Amino acid sequence: MLINNTTYPIAAQTLEDGDIALGLDKFQTKKTPVSDDELFAISYDKMGSVIERHGEAITIGKLKKAAHALAPYSNTEKTPVAPTSGETDGGRKKCTRKDIIALKRKLDALQIPASGRRLVLCSDHVNDLLEDDQKFRDQYYNYTSGKIANMYGFEVYEFENCPYFNKNGVKLAVNATPTETDFQASFCFYTKRVFRAQGSTKMYYRDAVTNPDYQQNEVNFRHYYIVLPKKMEAIGAIYSYDGSTSQTSDASAASDKNWAQVRREAAKGTQGGGGEEEEEETA
Repeated sequence: MLINNTTYPIAAQTLEDGDIALGLDKFQTKKTPVSDDELFAISYDKMGSVIERHGEAITIGKLKKAAHALAPYSNTEKTPVAPTSGETDGGRKKCTRKDIIALKRKLDALQIPASGRRLVLCSDHVNDLLEDDQKFRDQYYNYTSGKIANMYGFEVYEFENCPYFNKNGVKLAVNATPTETDFQASFCFYTKRVFRAQGSTKMYYRDAVTNPDYQQNEVNFRHYYIVLPKKMEAIGAIYSYDGSTSQTSDASAASDKNWAQVRREAAKGTQGGGGEEEEEETA
């Protein structure tokens, strides 16, 4: 950008750009058997109900992983993680409006544009604010939009499967089992510096007619999807501070592997690098 320019011709600056192939994550459900005996004895659409629940399971799983990907691993210069500062409750300090303002201040310092900031509150932090903040209670539900009212420039949402952070302020792995000192964290991101890609969904189905051994139908699904930050910046979090443990910053995180990487490593380990490989989807 030039301001009060007097030099002509105006210089050219090349914008480096291009496509980057990125493997998606693969989400699968376990197969569900539904026998002809069951279908004969019931009065509702059992197969329809099973298919709907498989879809719900995939949706929950992919959104949980998306939330995990959009939360920083630990506090860094470009990915701020703020501790809660309220009253102590059950081994952690409650979340307050001051904590949200503290996160906002850190994003302001990074010059993240105000328009496009989203804050996703975990259940613990929503309940903290509902208990102790009359103004938040009044704004909790917007009957027009159906979501929490905006706060301090953030579009605010609530999600029940937010990622867990330990007492040092470091994010747990997506499938890690939390301990009694690990709590869900709220997270924020800037919409223009994250992306979402969705691939195909395929239903696998075996009819009871082709299954004479068990005379049962079998069904499951496979779906490709991924959400990631474009760079490790413009994302942040608020974790439940225990009041005594020092926060860890600049912690190193293992690279999160997508399906393409996992598949190649598995093929190399079991086949010595050769053999036929299962299909993958990229964006």
